[in-house]
Amino acid sequence: MANTPPSSSNTRKDWHLREVHELTQAHEVDPTQGLQDHQIAQRTLEFGANELPTADSRSLWALVWEQFSDFMILVLLAAAVISGVMGDLVDTLVIVVIVLLNAAIGLVQSWRADQALAALQRLSEAQATVLRSGQVQQVPAQVLVPGDIVLLEAGNQIPADLRLIKTAQLKVDESALTGESVTVDKHPHMLEGTEHALGDRLNMAFKGTTATHGRGHGLVVATGMATELGKVAGLLDQSQQRSTPLQLRLAAFGKRVALAVLGICAVIFVVGVLRGEDPLLMVLTAISLAVAAIPEALPAVVTVLLALGARKMVSINALIRRLPSVETLGSVTVICSDKTGTLTQNRMQAQCLVAGQPDEASDWMPPTALSGTAQTAAPDAAHTELLQAAALCNDATLAADGSWRGDPTETALTEIAAQAGLMKTTLDAQWPRMLEHPFDAVRKRMSTIHQQAQEVVAYIKGAPESVIPLCTSQWSAQSGGAPGHINTSAWLARADALAAQGLRVLAMARRNHGSLPEPQASADTIERDLCLIGLIGLIDPPRPEALEAVRECMQAGITPVMITGDHPATARAIAHRLGIVTEADAEVLTGADLTQLDDTALMVKVRQVRVYARVDPAQKIRIVQALQAHGEFVAMTGDGVNDAPALKQADIGIAMGKGGTDVAREAASLVLLDDNFATIVKAVREGRRIYDNVRKFVRYAMTGNSGEIWTIFLAPLLMLPIPLLPIHILWVNLVTDGLPGLALAAEPAERGIMQRPPRAPTESLFAQGMWQHILGVGLLLGGLCLGVQAWALSTSHAHWQTMVFTVLTLGQMAHVLAIRSETEALWQQGLTSNRPLLGAVLLTFCLQMATIYVPFLNPIFKTQPLSLPELALCLAASAVVWVVVEIEKAWRRSRRAASTDVAADAP
Repeated sequence: MANTPPSSSNTRKDWHLREVHELTQAHEVDPTQGLQDHQIAQRTLEFGANELPTADSRSLWALVWEQFSDFMILVLLAAAVISGVMGDLVDTLVIVVIVLLNAAIGLVQSWRADQALAALQRLSEAQATVLRSGQVQQVPAQVLVPGDIVLLEAGNQIPADLRLIKTAQLKVDESALTGESVTVDKHPHMLEGTEHALGDRLNMAFKGTTATHGRGHGLVVATGMATELGKVAGLLDQSQQRSTPLQLRLAAFGKRVALAVLGICAVIFVVGVLRGEDPLLMVLTAISLAVAAIPEALPAVVTVLLALGARKMVSINALIRRLPSVETLGSVTVICSDKTGTLTQNRMQAQCLVAGQPDEASDWMPPTALSGTAQTAAPDAAHTELLQAAALCNDATLAADGSWRGDPTETALTEIAAQAGLMKTTLDAQWPRMLEHPFDAVRKRMSTIHQQAQEVVAYIKGAPESVIPLCTSQWSAQSGGAPGHINTSAWLARADALAAQGLRVLAMARRNHGSLPEPQASADTIERDLCLIGLIGLIDPPRPEALEAVRECMQAGITPVMITGDHPATARAIAHRLGIVTEADAEVLTGADLTQLDDTALMVKVRQVRVYARVDPAQKIRIVQALQAHGEFVAMTGDGVNDAPALKQADIGIAMGKGGTDVAREAASLVLLDDNFATIVKAVREGRRIYDNVRKFVRYAMTGNSGEIWTIFLAPLLMLPIPLLPIHILWVNLVTDGLPGLALAAEPAERGIMQRPPRAPTESLFAQGMWQHILGVGLLLGGLCLGVQAWALSTSHAHWQTMVFTVLTLGQMAHVLAIRSETEALWQQGLTSNRPLLGAVLLTFCLQMATIYVPFLNPIFKTQPLSLPELALCLAASAVVWVVVEIEKAWRRSRRAASTDVAADAP
């Protein structure tokens, strides 16, 4: 069949290892004519549209059903039904509103989870210039088929994976796909060797990347999902989002609490009936206690906490896409960060200039260099000549706003020359360019010829291994610029040493001509017998704030890991500068190394390796999964298409909102609006604060519920009457779990929140003595209530039930004030440091007093006005809770101080 060869070729991955004529024959296409109409029709039927599939749409009912499948939600709905049967429509309405609110949030999150593939789809909405039937045509990129001949120019988005047929100074920005910060020079020649990373396939142009310079022709070898971009889409579709730490903890918490409460209520009902209590009263009491003890306000409080945290994060330039991700940051143990544009500025900057002798120690460092010993003095004659060559042998152009436009490397050279007082515009006027031989990927150099009066000079710029062997002498300032002896091997060694430091190294040379060469003179004629001027080392510099951000992450017990598509030496150098690795020769694992490692070997490696280079999207996911298999909670930062699958696979994906791609943003849970790595540290702090406040609410609510259960459960065993009526239980539940619990959302972060390690991902919500606190203080509260009841009955006080009701309510108010911090005393925090909570406590106190002293409320709540001594006793009993909790916190402080002293004394 005529379409068999391209079909098989479309599934191959070795196009870069094959000659162009072989591929065109396999695709049955004449590169000067393009495909014919009948071929296009056949291949369209076979391969389909050149586009990425959208996510499968789910029905509204399916999305709604997903939101109500959680066990906690089902328990809440059951509680709503029970409350309605009892006639408490207000409580029923509150529970239903809470459930619907969570369902609405879940629906939005489910919709957003499918948007990453939609963003990838938008990347393919482009036009392509093709050669078909001998005619140049503009067609939608979706209609391209294997075998099409595509014409490229600067500014074009690559519409499919292309094997380049011919190029003219073609450069492609592949940073979104490979992470490579420097534009890539392309050529049409077959590559040598068998193993080539994506960024090293210089005769290929990939779908979704952009041509930035020059032009070229390419043969379409892959379309749609067969492209490298399509592979990313496939990985993204396969990546599974894991439940967040908070979701896991709340799910386990909800099941345990619901089952425990239902069991206790059953016991209370049976014991009450056996004691001779009215069965109907015991049924109502058990049901009321179940409704009160199950913390139905917890989802609402968590939603409010996360929403407030998300709103606060916007003010620090962090946009939350999934509310639970606010809290997830507090559990992160590893941050896997992309390098380009995340830790670095995504622009080239000259780092050092070497002129004179290759081994001299006094290399000129520009003022913007990263070294702490950067010189600010003017460059000497040798370095001045080097800078002049860099400015003249340069195609950068000056924009209207005063900035330089063009290739990032060339704009960096003009900027460093300007710092030394050598403006390219002035030099161009003094030394006008007369001839040029543009850069190409085979020669790896470019040359320009300039004339001033009778003096004609050729400047050559290129890769050291290309330029230095052509040099027969060395430019010397001591002899007034006259050629001197050159040590070629020493210069090549120096270039290698700079490259090992992660620098992109360029060699600059010159040649004097007696007269202007003929326009048709070849590059080989001009680029011989050169005089070497020196070397320039460039780097994509780290962001100024990234160093401090990395340090704070490590101080907080979070391990930073760099995963990049860039060169290993560059990755190692940047990681060392930022403190991600401490040794300049730290191990770097490359994509080729990862290919040789099975999952078991990789599991061992991820424990030690902090820098990964030249990795592809599938390998990024392997790294994240290996870390997760060790129990780590992983955050992944990135901005390119190549980062999207790993962003989705990670426990929390953090995308760049300013310089990132739509694909990365849609796959992420958190978007940094300022592309500032330091914002992550602030977000981690906020995530920890939010989780602390969730724990405080659970501690507060469950301790109160524990007190209610102990009070009702122990009364029959102590031969006391049932101390509370159903209306009392529901009222306490409403006023204590409501405003005071919500006000805990405003609790500020505790001191030292970023000096402690991350929570263990497997840590229970009740860890660090919390369940002991709930049981112990709950038992204390229940004992105080029963003690007041026993005293009132023994002294014939008729208001005993109202007194128990009051102690239970006010005791919880004392408790909420005390648990604002796990260690810090209330007087150290100050009552006014959380004004909403103080207001909520005062309001609850006033409402409780209203149920006692407002006459028309007495029959509703079955209460009687208390005398002053009775009220004073209730207040004193309630204050005992606050005193005991403050004593517990003092004990915690003493233990922490003792452990700190032991650690300090350890050898």
